[in-house]
Amino acid sequence: MSQSTQETIVDGKEPVSLDTGSATDFIALMKPRVMSLVVFTGLIGLVMAPGTMHPVLVVTAVILIALGAGASGALNMWYDADIDAVMSRTQERPVPSGRVDREAALTFGLWMSGLSVMSMAVLINYLSAALLAFTIFFYAVVYTMFLKRRTAQNIVIGGAAGALPPVIGWAAASNSVSLEPLIFFAIIFIWTPPHFWALALIKNDDYKSANVPMLPVTAGRQATLTQILLYSLGLAVVAMLPYALGFSGVIYALGAGILNIAFVGLAVLLRFASDDNRNRVAGTLFAYSIFYLFFIFVLLLADRLAVS
Repeated sequence: MSQSTQETIVDGKEPVSLDTGSATDFIALMKPRVMSLVVFTGLIGLVMAPGTMHPVLVVTAVILIALGAGASGALNMWYDADIDAVMSRTQERPVPSGRVDREAALTFGLWMSGLSVMSMAVLINYLSAALLAFTIFFYAVVYTMFLKRRTAQNIVIGGAAGALPPVIGWAAASNSVSLEPLIFFAIIFIWTPPHFWALALIKNDDYKSANVPMLPVTAGRQATLTQILLYSLGLAVVAMLPYALGFSGVIYALGAGILNIAFVGLAVLLRFASDDNRNRVAGTLFAYSIFYLFFIFVLLLADRLAVS
């Protein structure tokens, strides 16, 4: 066996040869699809913050937020390699598939964490660096190592990590945190449970096999459907706060209102869907929820630009 490979046992299975991985594999470790939404919301928070920031520093801050998000993803894949190997949705990830050594994933995640936080502190400011460090810690340790395998509220509490990027962006631009970025945080925080539980309904058997206590596993489908509807109604209220508190105007209010109606409508359809159609509607809601969050933040920016 070459020095670049070794054998390991994942979840009690036969040894598989693990390679140090290609550049593409290490990019996959960073969960680029998840990272793209994280980076986008961070950029919106940065652009909407008061004051001006040199374009080079804007690009730098966004890259560092991306690196921090990627570090979180790599550490998550390192720790979750055993359950990823059991679930059909995650079996082809770099570590359980044998393309990246587990220790290499850990080293990569730790180096990326240190690089992103230290660079943010030196090049941007200490506040944004502290928030970035907290986000990585919360996702990799609090959510991945503790909440995910112990409580059905894992994604509810753990959603705080994914909700912090616009606050980090705001802090990077203004070296402060005010009510406005906290409202952005609240939107993503309330959005996360219905978004993820829609997927969990579809992948319920996977979570059972991996012994991960997602809400559909512990409380059942009907309770999950009710929670999705309740959180969707709460999201519709929270998403209107930027307008209610004077952070945005009519453009945002009209657009967000339409997006909210569609979100709640899909949640209602899912709540009362037949057994044969439930997964199809859940898949539609999951896909729409990504579209929803993206355009909520697009509307926030568009409204701000329209009145500036």
